[in-house]
Parts: sequence; C-alpha cells; structure tokens
Amino acid sequence: MDITLQKTVAEVVSENIKAAHIFKKHGIDFCCGGGITIEKACLKNNVDYVTLETELKIIDNNISDAFDYNSWDIGFLTDHIINVHHKYVADNSLLLMQYAEKVANVHGSHYKEVVEIHELVVDVVKELAVHMKKEELILFPFIKQVDVANKIKSKLKPAHFGNVSMPIQMMEEEHENAGAIFAEITKLSQNYTPPEGACNTFKALYSKLEEFEKDLNIHIHLENNILFPKVIQLEQQLL
Repeated sequence: MDITLQKTVAEVVSENIKAAHIFKKHGIDFCCGGGITIEKACLKNNVDYVTLETELKIIDNNISDAFDYNSWDIGFLTDHIINVHHKYVADNSLLLMQYAEKVANVHGSHYKEVVEIHELVVDVVKELAVHMKKEELILFPFIKQVDVANKIKSKLKPAHFGNVSMPIQMMEEEHENAGAIFAEITKLSQNYTPPEGACNTFKALYSKLEEFEKDLNIHIHLENNILFPKVIQLEQQLL
C-alpha cells in the first residue's frame, strides 16, 4: 500500500479496509471524519506518522503458512499459541465489540442481523476470555511439565485434575461452541459481505470478523489436531 502524508484517511481505508483497524487503534476517525489528510490526522490526534505508516504498510503481512507446526515440541507450540493466538484475541476483542455495538446501534433498524451479530460477538468474546484463562492457568502449565519431563526423561507427576484428557475434552467442547457461534455469524453476514453502500465502520466490522475467525480457526487447529493429541500420548508414556 502506498502511504503518503497528503493521502486522506478515507482514501487509505478505501484501498484496504483493514487500515480502519489501525486508524481506530490510534483514535483517528476513518468514517465521518476521514476526509482529512494523514498528516492532519496525525497532528490532530498526536500520532507519530512513522509509526502509523509502518503499521499500515504491514497490515497484509501474514504469518507464513509454511510453518511445520507438527515438528515443534509441545512447549514451544504452547508458547506460540499464547504469544500469537491468545494475544490476537486479547488485542482485538475490544475493537471487535466496539465495531459490533456501533453498527448495531446505527444500522440495526434497517439490518436486523447486525443486532444479533453484536450479541453473538459479545458472547464469543466473553467465552474466549474465560477459555484462554483456564488454558493459561491450568492446562498449559501442565503441558509445560509434560514437555520438561519428556526432555529429561523423568517420571511425570500426575496433575491435580487427573488425566489430561479431562480438561482437554472441556477445551475442545468450548472450541466447538466458539466455532458454532462464528458459523452463525458467517451465515448472518452472508459470508462477511457488507450491504451495498455500507459505511466504513460496517465494512470494518465484517472485515475484522472474518480476520478474527481465520485466526481462531488456526488457533483451534493447533490445539485440537496437534498439541492435545501429543500431550495425551506423552502423558501416557511418562506416567
């Protein structure tokens, strides 16, 4: 994306709707007040232009899909899930709820589906916050113990919750629920397709929802299909 001081905020968002999330983070109005130049927007909101430009230029940079996750040890994979996917959810949940609430309040009378989408967003964000906390405080520390025991070839001390498959089953059920919520959001939003003539906030909501779901799909895949089966197998070997 070509970023210059004289380009307007609205022009940048029109070229790539994901830019809306960067402007929103810095308190820059990209919707009704998007007609001013980036230079004026930075001055008005006391934002460093170099920082803003850097963030705008990398918005389409994705983590490589070529990672061989299956070759990683379970401790490293656990850290990756926390530092990449848990962090993504934590960093983007509030913004997602703000978008959903604003669109529901402004457009809910004409587009009933966005009211339901807002309710679903609030539900899934709350559930994921509790879900991740349980993983980070209970399940993942035990996985780290399994990893260490496996590396030094020592006997594993049983966890206070019993067999690791018990909390894993609970986590997988919660994953299914989050997936079901997003399946409903996808249906309601017609696969994240904003209506003709939608404002930038409406477009930003659907863009962020799609991005959020894509990250969540990778997140759940790494846990359900790679991390959890390995932990169960290693626990059986080490106990």
